[in-house]
Amino acid sequence: MPPSPDRPRRRRAYAADCHCCRGHFPFCWTCRSCGFAICQACMEENFWSLSCNGITWVCPDCGASNGLGNQ
Repeated sequence: MPPSPDRPRRRRAYAADCHCCRGHFPFCWTCRSCGFAICQACMEENFWSLSCNGITWVCPDCGASNGLGNQ
């Protein structure tokens, strides 16, 4: 059954490799600009250096601002 025109299609979940610990995870925070990926454990460990307001995080590779999805 094709998706309804009034409902947006969901993106397919994919596994990614964390650039920090090199682990393979079903979910990683990913930079929209350069593709840098960081797993949840590494994000929590390095949160103090990646976010200053708890709403966005700054990519350590390219410096782009990315949302955490909580606003």
